[in-house]
Amino acid sequence: MKKNNVDYTLYLCTDRSLMSTDALEEAVERAIKGGCTLIQLREKDCSSLEFYQTALKVKEITDKYKVPLIINDRVDIALAVDAAGVHIGQSDLPASVVREMIGPDKILGVSAANLKEAQAAEKDGADYLGVGAMYATATKKDTRPVTFEELKEIRSQVDIPIVVIGGINKNTVLNFKGFGIDGLAVVSAVIAQDDIEQAAKELVQMFQEL
Repeated sequence: MKKNNVDYTLYLCTDRSLMSTDALEEAVERAIKGGCTLIQLREKDCSSLEFYQTALKVKEITDKYKVPLIINDRVDIALAVDAAGVHIGQSDLPASVVREMIGPDKILGVSAANLKEAQAAEKDGADYLGVGAMYATATKKDTRPVTFEELKEIRSQVDIPIVVIGGINKNTVLNFKGFGIDGLAVVSAVIAQDDIEQAAKELVQMFQEL
């Protein structure tokens, strides 16, 4: 898939501690069947070898369904498994450096919590922005809140796609109506649900109403 044709509609960030299935690959496959269009593998508490091995297993699933696999933070893992791209935060390597490392054809996502960060990310070669946290979330402890006014400002000043993250679920999705966002980044709203596939389907349907 060409990176210019990426569908950001429903972007799942994995979290093994929250998933309702025994195996991560099963959770990812169910999420994709329900309509998740991008998968980000996020592993904070494992060795490099375990992360690599997990990424290979998950990539078998994402490749099967032709869904891009994004690796969180770890450029080395992304390159080692030939993932579609990498997502970095503000405390990771600079976006311009990561872009040089991964080359022009892989997807680069950058977290942004204000206009300055968003504009810098776009200038440094980001393909999309993860903007948030829009709401308080239990899945990440070091989040910085972003107001809807700030989201509006970022959307008006940057041209690359924006996915919103942080407390995105069935109760909050429709609050983004009219903001021109390109997708929803979700964690527990999909992966922690008893019926992962159905949860994803419902969120896709709600996004299409925005």
